Amino acid sequence: MQRNPSEIFSRRLRQARLIRKLSLRELAEAMGSKVSYNALAKYEKGKMMPSGEVLAAICSALNQPADFFFRGFTVDLEKVEFRKRSRLSVTEEKAIVEEARDFFERYGEIEELLHAKIDFKTPFEASNRALGPEGVEALADELRSAKHWNLGNDPLPNIHELLEFKGIKVYVAQTENQAFDGLSGKANASPVIVLAHWLESNLPRKRMTEVHELAHLIVPLDSDQPLREKERVISRFAGAFLLPKQPFEEMFGKNRQTISLGELIQIKAYFGASIMAIMKRGEQLGLVSSAVYQRFCMFVSQQQWRTVGEPGDAEYKGDETHSRFQQLVFRAVAEGIITSSRGAALLRIGLDEFRAQFQQLFA
Repeated sequence: MQRNPSEIFSRRLRQARLIRKLSLRELAEAMGSKVSYNALAKYEKGKMMPSGEVLAAICSALNQPADFFFRGFTVDLEKVEFRKRSRLSVTEEKAIVEEARDFFERYGEIEELLHAKIDFKTPFEASNRALGPEGVEALADELRSAKHWNLGNDPLPNIHELLEFKGIKVYVAQTENQAFDGLSGKANASPVIVLAHWLESNLPRKRMTEVHELAHLIVPLDSDQPLREKERVISRFAGAFLLPKQPFEEMFGKNRQTISLGELIQIKAYFGASIMAIMKRGEQLGLVSSAVYQRFCMFVSQQQWRTVGEPGDAEYKGDETHSRFQQLVFRAVAEGIITSSRGAALLRIGLDEFRAQFQQLFA
């Protein structure tokens, strides 16, 4: 339901402040002497509206265009859960959620204008049965099969693009905090995934995070299972989907007692998965023993891979970006549905930058 302007402004002010991770007092300080803490508090409670001069100062301090503060709320984010191991502060969690909400609102707006929404089709029926390892493997194979996504057993070239074309919107949050890698949820009942920007420098890790969050969205879980067991199911599905058994087994080999780093880097380059994920998959499939896997984990700790990064990242040449949202905005401008100014606002870039990227071929 659309609210009155003061109520919309008050909620948008709070949202923009949370995105910037500022308290009201910190925002007042950032604005210098232009507005007091008390006035900001009244704006946020919907008791008062700012003048044009103050609004301009708020826009500058919070790095938002003026139209942001008067745009109606169109997206309800639901079932958004940060992982239990997350070490993020509440302030950082709120910033990620509100930043993502803004993106999904803009994405939904352009889809509605173009009648271009892709409806997500849930591949598996809800179930309250506990899934064993074989059941999880079967689900991953089924999703890749012609019955559902028709992917075969080849490596996935671009998971971000795949998810978008299946109706799952993906947003990369502007955070470099490695305490956060990803989350999933629903935006107006449609599935969404939010990823951390720092993953752009580690594509194998980003790919595993994408399929892990996909698993949270689609794998039917037993509600009575302990959280740890649910996470094991999710992780197993993600590994099986990214590294399908047959081709993985052929490359990795059976009954391995030792394995070279050179082999692992080649497998990493082929599948776009981290060496640690590859060795875990080898243990899951019984291709290496638990003892061999434990020795590998000790080696990883000694080499401090979790801190300094593992070798072979440069060997993976894949792409994990997608520009559907930008393409839809360009299309709407080209067809005269929205102006260039509106297109720039939707993409959160300046008008000159928008025109440079847009490059209309003919009038």
